[in-house]
Amino acid sequence: MKADALIVGAGIVGAACAAELAARGLRVVVFDAHGIGGGATAAGMGHIVVMHDSPAEFALSRYSRDLWLELAPQLRERDAFSRCGTLWVAEDDEEWRAARAMHDAFAAQGVSSQMLDASALRECEPALVHGMAGGLLIEQDSIVYAPSVAQWLLKMSPAAARIDVRPGTRVVAVDAHSVRLANGGGIEASHVIVANGIGATELVRSLPLQPKKGHLLITDRYPGLIRHELLELGYIRSAHHATGTSVAFNAQPRPTGQLLIGSSRQLDTTDPAVEMPVLAQMLQRAARYLPQLPDLNAIRAWTGFRAATPDGLPLIGRYGVSAAGETIAGDSNAGVWLAVGHEGLGVTTSLATAQLLAAQITGGAATIATDPYLPARFMHGVSHA
Repeated sequence: MKADALIVGAGIVGAACAAELAARGLRVVVFDAHGIGGGATAAGMGHIVVMHDSPAEFALSRYSRDLWLELAPQLRERDAFSRCGTLWVAEDDEEWRAARAMHDAFAAQGVSSQMLDASALRECEPALVHGMAGGLLIEQDSIVYAPSVAQWLLKMSPAAARIDVRPGTRVVAVDAHSVRLANGGGIEASHVIVANGIGATELVRSLPLQPKKGHLLITDRYPGLIRHELLELGYIRSAHHATGTSVAFNAQPRPTGQLLIGSSRQLDTTDPAVEMPVLAQMLQRAARYLPQLPDLNAIRAWTGFRAATPDGLPLIGRYGVSAAGETIAGDSNAGVWLAVGHEGLGVTTSLATAQLLAAQITGGAATIATDPYLPARFMHGVSHA
């Protein structure tokens, strides 16, 4: 099949981009060194959440959550989509005030949320430790098993006939119109998209991406123990602004009845091994909120690496090309399309990322402004090519 677009990466972001481009009539080839839905997609929690750390993050996550809610009726049982909602837990009066501010900010943008006082919080989630000040419930937030959805997007979505997936195929070099494979072969197309997370730095070496290591743990089945995705109000501060090693409480009820427990962030390592001191610190933090946790049976723990940019926003657009059409002279990667740098919001923002990227490639209209996510914001010293 002659391709219009070549995509490096078959995780949830690459799969979403492939499905969207194919839906717009392009013929797409997707390469992945391993298989569909690996990497950060397989390592993450699959939480679909509206985040408000910045206006641009809010716009992208809110738009993408709406797209997920539209897609949900087409998904299969194995994709494990559940509209369980997110419950932000306020530990004290300061966090209660932060929850109120978050509620007001969401209300101003038309996002439904519900304030819960201490009594309502205990009724909503009896397993939470008593003494919490209250919480904020975002009912439309959801969870999904992202590796399975990536497979559906590439193999079973309405436009899948125009997608050729090549697992076990490693790309070693890219330029604006071709990829070179590890076996020495090369393939040309009108567009090349790099969407393989932190692996993108091996292909476009000047990208401003940093790996953030995270630990997760899953328990045995305890149906009904918690009902919502639970996060502490300090999570946002921990996720984006902490240095060194940090942990925050995050617990998710899987449709299987299992609990998925997070989260940790490390900036000083690329070792994928589970580190027991970090895992212990993360679980100790979680036990402050869920006192029953130490009595539960853990099945498995693992790690993954989030690709983070300096400003916490993804790179969605052409690398090495400014808004004025200027390019970096002498950079062989100039003109390559990027869909990377989503940090912990890759699943949440994958569908919106695909829409924004496809609109740029095909010249269509974008629902939200693309400027905050363009790679050009990190360009310096561009010149006309």
